[in-house]
Amino acid sequence: MPDYFIFADIIGIIAFSISGFLIAIKNDLDILGILIASALTALGGGIIRDAILSSAPFAFTSLYPAVTLLSTISIAYMLKLYNNTSIEKKWIFVVSDTIGLVAFSITGAILAIHAEYNFFGIVILSFITAVGGGVTRDIMINKVPTVLISDFYGSIAVIVALLLGSIQLLGIMNEFTIISIALFSIALRLIAYKREWHLPKLS
Repeated sequence: MPDYFIFADIIGIIAFSISGFLIAIKNDLDILGILIASALTALGGGIIRDAILSSAPFAFTSLYPAVTLLSTISIAYMLKLYNNTSIEKKWIFVVSDTIGLVAFSITGAILAIHAEYNFFGIVILSFITAVGGGVTRDIMINKVPTVLISDFYGSIAVIVALLLGSIQLLGIMNEFTIISIALFSIALRLIAYKREWHLPKLS
């Protein structure tokens, strides 16, 4: 597996572990609930992705996902991130969630490309990897999944997948182009959040 895949996966786990931790605190979950919510957010999308690819989930065969998850939760606790109020409006949550979204979108798209999926398959696997864990977490805490109501959220995963599929088609996929797409997507998501961009809704 390429080094940039492992790097993106670790970044995604760290970011989504923080996201899941903060959501769990907001919903007054106990210690077990915090661990489950964080694990679902950080690892759920990857587990679903690997199941679709008919491969053993990375979370169950590699040591780094669990170590990264537990280390991140421990550090978040020691830094007392749980003292934040209105967590979802805090930039620490928005930035960590955005980084996780983009990182997991990239890992999903890269695996789909390596599996020789078509553009539709690349988009779907990227989307599921990016939002699958968050959707599972939200269902567990009896909340409408964020991706269904959030401002320009799931669209970022689609954009990442289309861009990666395009550079693969052009034969220019490398560390530089992947990092460029990642930075562009993170900036786009943060601008969309700041300016409150929304996809159109049917009345």
